[in-house]
Amino acid sequence: MTQQKTKVFSLMGLFIALSAVGAFIKVPSPTGTVALDSAPGFVAALLLGPGPGAIAAALGHLFTSLFAGFPLTLPIHIIIALEMAAFAAIYGYIGKKNLTVGVIVVSLLNGIIAPATFIPMPQFGMAFFTAMLIPLLVASAANVIVSALVYKAIAGIIKTETFNS
Repeated sequence: MTQQKTKVFSLMGLFIALSAVGAFIKVPSPTGTVALDSAPGFVAALLLGPGPGAIAAALGHLFTSLFAGFPLTLPIHIIIALEMAAFAAIYGYIGKKNLTVGVIVVSLLNGIIAPATFIPMPQFGMAFFTAMLIPLLVASAANVIVSALVYKAIAGIIKTETFNS
């Protein structure tokens, strides 16, 4: 049991560190906070479970925002980090059952639903949604597709039953 927890924590540290690295790989966007930071969190959600994946994905967004100077303010970036955590957890559940469906659902959640949640806010509105739609869709699809490819490549090497049982 202790050895299993050590493996999970070690891999979580690795995925969180990879999220920080991915935060430096930006997709051009109006805010400067769209990056390849969530792919490691998505891989973690598939390999380690929804909880660890959620933590890595949320921290990935916070790293990206930190490196960009929190352009939308810290409270807004915390909301986005919580959305990322939810999307990674959803991906962990759906992706284990059907990876293709997981990729599609989470790409749409992160690429369309996430910016749409800011439409009712006066300082964001429809202009923010419109400006962020394409960059977020592209980055979301890239992050999730990369995670699916990495997962497929390493799932046989790293026994996921060890972590999810």
